[in-house]
Amino acid sequence: MLAFANKGFRAYTLLPIFPLRLFRHKSVFIRNDRGIEKPQDLIGKTVATPGYSSTSLTWIRGIFQDEYGIKPEDVHWIITSKDSSAKVSGEVSKQEQVMPEGVSIQAGSAGKDESDLLESGDVDALFHAAEPRAFIAGHPKVARLFPDYRATERAYFSKTGIFPIMHALAIKTDLLKQYSWLAGAVFKAYSQAKRLAYQEMVKIGWVNDMLPWYSQELEETRKLMGDNFYSYGIEANRKTLEALFRYSHQQGLSSRELTVEELFDPLSFELAES
Repeated sequence: MLAFANKGFRAYTLLPIFPLRLFRHKSVFIRNDRGIEKPQDLIGKTVATPGYSSTSLTWIRGIFQDEYGIKPEDVHWIITSKDSSAKVSGEVSKQEQVMPEGVSIQAGSAGKDESDLLESGDVDALFHAAEPRAFIAGHPKVARLFPDYRATERAYFSKTGIFPIMHALAIKTDLLKQYSWLAGAVFKAYSQAKRLAYQEMVKIGWVNDMLPWYSQELEETRKLMGDNFYSYGIEANRKTLEALFRYSHQQGLSSRELTVEELFDPLSFELAES
C-alpha cells in the first residue's frame, strides 16, 4: 500500500488472496503497574513498537480510534532499534518505518529492544505483531491489555464484520499483462487448496493437532464467521480492505486513501469462490 501510494511502485499487482489474517486485540501488551485497565487508559502513555507503519500496527491504531476514540497523537511512541521477536515476525522493512507528521515519535535507546523497555518500565505499553520476549518469559509486570482477547475479538467481529488482513498475494504486473489467464488460475488453485484444508479440518484435523478442544474451536468459529471464514475475493473482503486503506491514510502513512480498484488486478473483480 505505502509503496504504491508514496513511491509510485507498480511492479507488482495484488490478487484477492489473503495468506495471513489475524485479529489484533491480542497484540497489545502493558505494564500492569501503570493503572492501565482499559484502552482509554493509554491516552498520554508511552507505547513502544519496533515498526510503526507495519500492517499490524496500522490495524491496532485504526481499531483503537474507531472503537475506543484513541487517536495516534494521543500516545507518545517509542520506536525500538531491535525486536525481540524478529525471528518470528521478520526484520522491520523500509515500508514499516514510515513516520507521520503530527505524532510524538522518538527513537528508543540504542541496543535495547521493545521487551527491554517494557521490562525496565521506560514505556507503559507495547504494540507488537508477535508475542514479545518479556511476555513469553512471564515477566510479572507484563500482561495483555485484553486478558480474554478471544472474547474481545469475537465481539469486534460480531459488531464490524471485519477480519483483519495482514498479507495479500502479489504477482508481477508484467506477467499478468502477458498471461491473461494467470490471475484466474492462481485464484482457483488457492481456493481449491483452501477447500481441501477446510475438509481436512472438519474430518480429521483434530488428529493432526494437539489442541484438546480443536473441534469445539472450529465449530464456534464457523458458527460466528461462517464456513468460509478465511475468505478470498474482492466483494467478500471489500469492507475490510477499505477500512485498512482508510486507516493508512488517516494515520498519515499513505499520501492518499487508496482504492480496491487501483491495487488489484482488473480480473480480480470477476473472481469468486464457488
